[in-house]
Amino acid sequence: MAKQQQQQQQQVPELKVYNSMTRQKEVFRPKVAGKVGMYVCGVTAYDFSHIGHARAYVAFDVLFRYLKHLGYEVVYVRNFTDVDDKIIRRANELGEDPLDLSGRFCQEFLDDMNDLQCLPPTHQPRVSDHMEKIKDMIAQIISNGCAYTVDGDVYFSVDSSPNYGRLSGRKPDDNRAGERVAVDSRKQNPADFALWKAAKPGEPSWDSSWGRGRPGWHIECSAMSADYLTCTFDIHGGGQDLIFPHHENEIAQSCAAVPESNVSYWMHNGFVTSNDEKMSKSLGNFFTIREVTKRYHPLALRYFLMGTHYRSPVNYSISQIEIASDALFYVYQTLRDCEDALSQLREGSNKEGTEPKKVCTLPDVEECISKLRNDFETKMTDDLHTPTILNASLQEAYKLMNNYLNQLKKKQQKQQKLSITHSLIELGKPVKEVLNTLGLLSASSYSEVVHQLKEKALLRADLTEDGLLRLIEERAEARRNKEFSRGDEIRHDLTAKGIALMDVGKETVWRPCVPVEKEQQVPPSST
Repeated sequence: MAKQQQQQQQQVPELKVYNSMTRQKEVFRPKVAGKVGMYVCGVTAYDFSHIGHARAYVAFDVLFRYLKHLGYEVVYVRNFTDVDDKIIRRANELGEDPLDLSGRFCQEFLDDMNDLQCLPPTHQPRVSDHMEKIKDMIAQIISNGCAYTVDGDVYFSVDSSPNYGRLSGRKPDDNRAGERVAVDSRKQNPADFALWKAAKPGEPSWDSSWGRGRPGWHIECSAMSADYLTCTFDIHGGGQDLIFPHHENEIAQSCAAVPESNVSYWMHNGFVTSNDEKMSKSLGNFFTIREVTKRYHPLALRYFLMGTHYRSPVNYSISQIEIASDALFYVYQTLRDCEDALSQLREGSNKEGTEPKKVCTLPDVEECISKLRNDFETKMTDDLHTPTILNASLQEAYKLMNNYLNQLKKKQQKQQKLSITHSLIELGKPVKEVLNTLGLLSASSYSEVVHQLKEKALLRADLTEDGLLRLIEERAEARRNKEFSRGDEIRHDLTAKGIALMDVGKETVWRPCVPVEKEQQVPPSST
């Protein structure tokens, strides 16, 4: 068995990931050959999740998928914080039980993740279900002389952690109290943070050796990661904003409880900005996942997020999500056209009742397949470089597919048509494999996704399909009457709204497009 695992490991390409602890890319070596333990900090469930959350969980979903693609057996743990100051405040505002409120928003988050095609983690623990584990870890930290009690509160002593600051690079003088915790004069050091908070009237609380109360923010992840992955595991992930204080404090308290605690690779995704400003509720540039997916297909948001390397900041703007939506439409239109063409050819072959001759894949298609597979493995093993795959390697494959689809529409000798058909089938295999590994291959049919993308485009344009068809007919009538300026006006108005008209023979068809203002549009030849 060990030999089989070793052979399997030798076949896996060398994956390199950026380790925030060492500040460099490192070859990924799991603690147990062929197996990976991964913990990613989840949401605090008190409101709808925003696109900053989407950025983090899409990034780590890509990692999860790619590790599985490489043949690893992955145990992926992503927690829910369902006991927290923000939850309690929001519940009080709404007159709702805090655990009921958090339970509701946990489900809303899961719905968003499903829409974004993020695979369910292996385990999704909640703080409220792990109180005994949390209390046990706090007791161990106190027993090891690394925490102290004050009036029912328990604080971690930062001075007991000689390596405190090694992840964030902060010096002891730079440390301050955690962002969620007000400075307390009872602390021995202002940087000390709460492991346990004494109960306050009207708040959820649990019995403990230090009195009734609830956990501090940081301890939950140390306790739950140790519970599901042991005190030593491979990957711990989250947003860059969690490096300090959250992950720094996790390291300190985990090692205080169990000195041999160790995470091999700390991975962090970059921030999301909006129109080049940091996304913030106070600036009014804060968008929930729901607000975006109401107007754009969820996979367009996923596509947009993967269009920037996961460690780099990504700037959210309407123009950028429009570009991503247009790119996604091109993907699914190509896949649908290919499926339709191959289906028609199969039907024709069945009617003829002849056995197809053996055919070979066309040389340029073979070259494209080889390049796509090589680029995919090369770029993904280089710290998950998704932008190159989306913007170069896959684009070349779509272009070639469309080129041969156009050739099929022309008169071809039977053997040449068979070669093109076979080649399209062969090219489709790695394309779909790559899309699936990236989480962009929908469970819905290609036609359904194309339809969904068109429905979203109509919504953004404030049009119904019937209304659009009436405009298309009005344009056709104007052109028949040689009123070309009116026809051009209709076309330009629709293009400005993100609807492109294309004249195919005597028929006019439409598709979503990136909106283009009238003054930027190229005048058509009819004028």
